[in-house]
Order: sequence, then structure tokens, then C-alpha cells
Amino acid sequence: MYPDPTGRTPVQRAVEVHQPTPILPAVPIAAPLVPVQPGTLPTVASVVLPDGRVVTGYAIEPTKPEPVAAKPAVSRTAVNIALGGIGFGAVCGGLILLTTFIAALAALIHQLVILAAVIFGGWIAVQVFSASGHRGGTTVTIRKAVFKRNHFHG
Repeated sequence: MYPDPTGRTPVQRAVEVHQPTPILPAVPIAAPLVPVQPGTLPTVASVVLPDGRVVTGYAIEPTKPEPVAAKPAVSRTAVNIALGGIGFGAVCGGLILLTTFIAALAALIHQLVILAAVIFGGWIAVQVFSASGHRGGTTVTIRKAVFKRNHFHG
């Protein structure tokens, strides 16, 4: 088993009994009511209901929300300057992308021209060096045949 972290023997542990402590309900203490006299007497209002009964009581004024501090008006000039700055930033970003695109396109065209020059130059070199000893004709080697003045004699 695991060692006991409290250092007590099992007999001591068996004797310990824990009883729950009951929580008593809180007894509310009534605060003394202090009557407050209004500065002026409120008006008494009477309302006649549709069935003919009359209800009389004090008129309660609805609570009014606190006035919200008026926000200062933003001038149209400030709005136009802000929008112009945003537009200018967008145009500058677009121009940077445009110049990058044009530079990449120019590099691609430059590489294609070099590739075409290498391929075309290689083709010309093959044509020049392969036809150096045989100008305008085809050489055929046939045994026991004699070619004389472009006539075949067997």
C-alpha cells in the first residue's frame, strides 16, 4: 500500500470521526424605518376605471434617463482627409504590387529570349557541323558498285 502522509498509525486513524457542522439559517435583522418627509406634497390623482370604480393615489413620475453627453460632430473635412489617406495607402500598395509584377514579367520575357537563343543557336550549330564534308548530297555505301558521273554500272 501507499505510506500514510500524516505519520499516524492505522489505529489512530480509525478512531477519528468527523461530524458535519450544521449551518443555521440567517436571522434577518430588521432595520428601523425612518419616515422621510417630502419637500413638497405630491399631487393626488384619481382615475375612473371603465367599470365605474375610482382609484385614487399619488401620481408617480416616470424615471428619466440621465442625459447622455452629446458627441462632438465630426467635420466633413476630417472625414474626407481620413478617407483620402486610406485611398492613398491603397494606391501606394497597389503600385508596389504593380511594379513587382512588371519586374517579374520582364524577367520572364528575358529568360524566354535567352532560352530561344540557346535552342536556335544549337540548331544552327548542328546544321553547320553535320554538313561540313557533304555539300548538297547523300553518301550511300553499296558493295561492288561503282558510281561514275552520276550513272550506276553493275
